[in-house]
Amino acid sequence: MEPFLPEAPHCNGASSSSSPTVSSDSPGTATSGTVRSGSVATTTSQPSAPPPSVPAACLPCRTKHLRCDGSHPCSRCTATGIVAECAYVASRRGYKGPRRTPNNPTSGANPNKRHASSSPPYAGTTPDSCPMMLGHAPVTMATPSVHAFNPSVVLPDQSQLSFPSTPSVASIPVYRNNYMMDTTAMALATQAAPPIQPPAATLPERCFEAFYHYFHAGHPFVLPKGKLLELLKSNSEPNLPVVMAAMRYIGSLYVDAGPAKARFLDEAIQLCYAQGVRKDGFLIQALLLIIVGLDGSCEQAKARELLAICERYAIEIDLNKREFAVMHGRGDPIIEESWRRTWWDLYVCDGMIAGVHRVTNFLLFDIITDVGLPCEEEEYHKGCIPSPMSLEDFDDKEFQDEDREFSSFAYRVAAARNLGRLMRMPNVMFPDAAEVDKMEAHLSNWRMHLPDNKRDDLDKNCQLDEMMFQAHFITHACTIMLHQPLSQLDSSPVQAVNSCAPHRPVRSGDQYNAHTKHTVTAACEISKMVTQAVPVTSHTHFFTCVVTLSSIVHMSKWALYMIEDEADLRQQIRLNIGALNKLSKVWKAANTAWGQVKGVAQEIYRQKKAQQITPAFWVGYTQEQMMTSIQADDSIMNEFNQGLIAQVGVTQPQ
Repeated sequence: MEPFLPEAPHCNGASSSSSPTVSSDSPGTATSGTVRSGSVATTTSQPSAPPPSVPAACLPCRTKHLRCDGSHPCSRCTATGIVAECAYVASRRGYKGPRRTPNNPTSGANPNKRHASSSPPYAGTTPDSCPMMLGHAPVTMATPSVHAFNPSVVLPDQSQLSFPSTPSVASIPVYRNNYMMDTTAMALATQAAPPIQPPAATLPERCFEAFYHYFHAGHPFVLPKGKLLELLKSNSEPNLPVVMAAMRYIGSLYVDAGPAKARFLDEAIQLCYAQGVRKDGFLIQALLLIIVGLDGSCEQAKARELLAICERYAIEIDLNKREFAVMHGRGDPIIEESWRRTWWDLYVCDGMIAGVHRVTNFLLFDIITDVGLPCEEEEYHKGCIPSPMSLEDFDDKEFQDEDREFSSFAYRVAAARNLGRLMRMPNVMFPDAAEVDKMEAHLSNWRMHLPDNKRDDLDKNCQLDEMMFQAHFITHACTIMLHQPLSQLDSSPVQAVNSCAPHRPVRSGDQYNAHTKHTVTAACEISKMVTQAVPVTSHTHFFTCVVTLSSIVHMSKWALYMIEDEADLRQQIRLNIGALNKLSKVWKAANTAWGQVKGVAQEIYRQKKAQQITPAFWVGYTQEQMMTSIQADDSIMNEFNQGLIAQVGVTQPQ
């Protein structure tokens, strides 16, 4: 029996006409169409009708991409002797009816569709001789050597090749029929994949972000985030990882870092003290961050030790000179601005530590410096750095024709300079001393010559200006420190409040004097600053001691026998206690001050309640005023007690 020759594979199932053959008598001319059926070739003058379509081909024919007649078994499997493997599986795409061909006018073929011509038959000896079958060895086709394209040239038949046997039906993958899936499988198949969630941030990453979100605005000397990451990626500064370690420690104070806080602190200090560490501006930045963190965590002695080292290093590397920023700024205005800010923030922090704790003496106040003043915060972050102005320009601004605008940071530096002048004053024994008037002139000039856009703590976008916020509370604190010792506010009832500074005794008097007025007014201004519509924890931790200083003044006044504005005064005390409570969530020093201020307030309240028992206390009061005062006192006392109860069992930041 003559072997069955398979038809040539079609590129498009829409065409079923046979391929024209070339006559040997007339090369290159097709005289008739030839249709093969088995081993017999019939030549006709008209194309034959297409064979009927079947819903699906058997697996062997489908695998070989050959036509199947749909019989059981089909004629092709019968001819090749694989009747046992002739099986039918439903098509995944389903049966779409008879094929649409140009020979079938009722098929509704698309007239605009281009049909591919049939390929010449493949002269193989076995049904499995298609080189496109999986598993067939690669076949190298010889390129015909012709000088030009000639349609009459017919490529010779390929030599007979041996092909591997067709895999069995068991090894052929059978596709599931989507129309026979159960309800559960259908639901799982159609269920949308969940959105890909970004990986959770690590603890060091969270601390890094918390540093810029909470802390950087209060001490903005570190490079902006984008510039810092760019410089860190270049790996060109060996001390930049030391700054990163200090930043992680500061950021850990604002997040739930647990024992990692101590680990981050130890890591930062070890890097600062590492053998061979270079003394440069980045080391000064790292030390300054650690100093601020330790001071706010009730580690004042250790902070003062590091502060002395930091100041010595800064002077050794000439950070206090104008040329330092240019020499070490890499020609980048942002880096140069960062060095200027590093010096002036060290200057301000040295002054605030000396002022609130009254242990050190503000060493940098006596150091000669010509470093340019910092620019505005918005200019710093955008990289639009103007030419820096000097302290001489700031001092002479009222005597020059041109109207120069100075940054909020510059006014903060000026406020710290007034603090240094105050600390250099000799001890004053009399209220009318000339030294007091001279110092008050500096403070009053600072306030009176503020531009209109610097008189409050908001910038042009109605956002909190932290630099002006600090400048204002430094000035208010200087006012209290100047006038409280000369006032007539007895400080003995508040001597237990000593977390920030030791108690300073003040003699009492029969009536208010001018110094008392200055002291009380400054304390009220500080309490008013608590009402800013921003989280209290976004301020520098030095605000803790300023609020405590204001509370000492308020409670000294409240302890007097008769106060006309007692209701307003109690609201001021409540504001201060609330601010200290909020700050205590981050700073341990604020937690200590909060407990001391609240304890003294309770004691003063008990003493005033005892005085209310005597009838002489209510002379001049109406019954309504008496009831209002008692109810107000009870509400304040309940608030204090609830605060103490809430404090029990709550772990404060370490």
